[in-house]
Amino acid sequence: MLALHPQVSVRPEPFGALLYHFGTRRLSFLKDRRLLDVVRRLDGATSVDEALSDVPAGERAAFRSALATLEKTGMLQ
Repeated sequence: MLALHPQVSVRPEPFGALLYHFGTRRLSFLKDRRLLDVVRRLDGATSVDEALSDVPAGERAAFRSALATLEKTGMLQ
């Protein structure tokens, strides 16, 4: 199950959010507030599907791709 890395700080912004990893000093931009909501739900969800439950079915592939990129860059673990 994915979750926000403990060294990542989240700063909500009008456009979405900024994620900063204190270990790698990497900065990521979330350009959709709904993606921020999904990332926040990951910690309490039992699966990625559960975290994506509010996302329309036609958009879930794009959200999964964004989550995979966040995992690849170490923002999620």
